[in-house]
Amino acid sequence: MKISSKQLAKMIDHTLIGPTATKNDVEKLCKEAEKHGFACICVNSAYVPLAMQLLRGTEVKVCSTAGFPFGATLPEVKAFEAKKAVENGASEIDMVINIGALKSRDYEMVKRDIEMVTDVKHSHNDVVVKVIIETGLLTNEEKVVACRLAKEAGADFVKTSTGFTGGATVEDVRLMRKTVGRDMGVKAAGGIRTLKQALVMIEAGANRIGTSTGVAIIEEIPG
Repeated sequence: MKISSKQLAKMIDHTLIGPTATKNDVEKLCKEAEKHGFACICVNSAYVPLAMQLLRGTEVKVCSTAGFPFGATLPEVKAFEAKKAVENGASEIDMVINIGALKSRDYEMVKRDIEMVTDVKHSHNDVVVKVIIETGLLTNEEKVVACRLAKEAGADFVKTSTGFTGGATVEDVRLMRKTVGRDMGVKAAGGIRTLKQALVMIEAGANRIGTSTGVAIIEEIPG
């Protein structure tokens, strides 16, 4: 698969979501994202105001997490976190589903959980909501159900992983793409550190890559 560095950069979410991330780390992340033209940077909600300040006037978007990393908070809490992040300037939200509810087959709760976050799109229709289903903790049947519920709830993307409990696999990306069809986004995240890994995920159906090593990946492309 042939792809230019500019094309690939527009598919990368340059990510910094660890618990020890500092302001200096966020500043470095934003400078790298602007230099390489990444689609967005992804940070925890506390750093959204700083990221917006640093990226003002650039084309790089700011993505915030919600319910991160376990997805076990109340739907109202996730919705509030998403709303505040958007008010602070975030234009993308990566939320984690209630994994326990999915495994309990309480699909109504899972769908409501997602809907309460996607509700932010009613007042900010340009916001993109990505739903992390945490594939490393699910059976294939559960992955399919999670993807369908995310689509029904009005999300824009399904995403493989937080990176805290396993990473993306080609098989999972293929399954997710098959389930949601062509009209919904699929984000592969977790353990993607090389150009080869990124390209394999894209070939499998991902149209967004979440990684903390976006610079190294881009720099692998000749020229």
